[in-house]
Amino acid sequence: MVRGAIAIGTALVLTLGLAARQNGSPLHFEVTVAPQLVSKARQGRLFVIMGRGDGGEPRQVAGRTGMDAPPTFARDVVEITDSKPGLIDERSAAFPLKSLTNLEPGDYTVQAVLDTNLELKALNSPGNLYSRPQRLRVDPGRSGALKLQLTEQIPPESLPAETEYVKYLKFQSNLLSKFWGRPMFLRAGIILPRGHASETARRYPLRIHIGGYGSRFTGVQRLMSENSDFRRAWLADDTPRMIYVHLDGAGPYGDPYQVNSANNGPYGDAVTQELIPEIERKYRGLGEARGRVLDGGSTGGWVSLALQIFYPEYFNGVWSSCPDGVDFRGFQLVNIYQDQNAYVNEHGFERPGARDTDGDVRYTMRHECQMENVLGAGDSWTRSGGQWGAWNAVYGPRGKDGFPTALWDPQTGAINRALTEDWKRYDLRLVLEGNWPALAPKLKGKLHIWIGDADNYFLNNGVHLLDAFFKKAQPPADEKIVFAPGQGHCWRGISEREMMNEMIKGQN
Repeated sequence: MVRGAIAIGTALVLTLGLAARQNGSPLHFEVTVAPQLVSKARQGRLFVIMGRGDGGEPRQVAGRTGMDAPPTFARDVVEITDSKPGLIDERSAAFPLKSLTNLEPGDYTVQAVLDTNLELKALNSPGNLYSRPQRLRVDPGRSGALKLQLTEQIPPESLPAETEYVKYLKFQSNLLSKFWGRPMFLRAGIILPRGHASETARRYPLRIHIGGYGSRFTGVQRLMSENSDFRRAWLADDTPRMIYVHLDGAGPYGDPYQVNSANNGPYGDAVTQELIPEIERKYRGLGEARGRVLDGGSTGGWVSLALQIFYPEYFNGVWSSCPDGVDFRGFQLVNIYQDQNAYVNEHGFERPGARDTDGDVRYTMRHECQMENVLGAGDSWTRSGGQWGAWNAVYGPRGKDGFPTALWDPQTGAINRALTEDWKRYDLRLVLEGNWPALAPKLKGKLHIWIGDADNYFLNNGVHLLDAFFKKAQPPADEKIVFAPGQGHCWRGISEREMMNEMIKGQN
């Protein structure tokens, strides 16, 4: 990825300031594409991001919550060239401000981005265009145009260099490509066990890991960095030998959550029918259900549970920590089946979206969705690539326009409960409850869950509801759920070594 933060000189600041004072129109940004990057008119989501500090690139921190987040403005553009600019003005979506007109006068590091990537929804995805950061004095009280040019392009994806133990896999998925009508790819990071290269006749079980929201498959590189705790544990003589597989948390609507869905397509089938068999073939996996276990936290906690529940005989156990909402009566603090509004609770107060472990509110759901409304095409959180947008794309129906249908109104938070029938298919407690006689023998002893009772995103509420079902389930459930008072997100009450020892026991 090209970085190259560049601050412009005093002369350019003065020139832009003069242009603003002499122009009679309201403050706005005019963004063009450099001639060398124009083969045809570009379209996509156009951003102007304004960093408050002196260094770095604002695009790297876009999407943060909090009132001190970088002011970000966006709109959809259908035709932007070297001579026809895209405009960011007071009508553009804004965060954390209500409008560009609310911007405080001052010095900002300003950067524009044009998001055009259809496969990976993120500002810094391959092919997206951006401007070099410029240090500007901006004053909404002074009318005029500030001009930015998209001169840089994020290069095509390239896989990191492999090592003795770290490998990468990327191949075109037939299932996903058929669904999307264009080439779509599966990716995985792989860590091989000690002795894999020399013991060529040996076959190994798979430990399939899913990280927190948006975790990329390249995270295996960090795990196996020199002198890391994970590397020392992984290569120790007494560590169970297995192949570590890190699934990729990026897709057209953000994290695809690795399950079949109306909007993302058949990710679950692609993982189980294409990706895992290819890894087992290429790296000598056991190729049997007894040799496949799952683990993950947060997003990965939900995904690992969902894969075990949706494919109960394909996997041999799950070790899940702080899973996303496993019961949609406790979808964070929203009961999607009863509540009227996602942003405001039944008492008329703004609903928290996150808290500290002492209970203090970090931000509200309205605040977080306002941020996603800026990131998302159509000024909607449903296409933001953010957390709420990804959930909505995975759990909800596809609209007549071909895009995810919003469970709640992006501006008001009013819930459309007619859509909850579609969501029920991903309410894990409801799936278990409705199919328990058939699922109970297939899941016996396979479910292990840990969560802190002061989870920062209120995820403990859903796990308590799931636990209540297990306590009364018939036939009796054989699962493990551990709650930790005072612990936040993402507490896991088991060490890497202990978890791998448990994993390997059921594979013999």
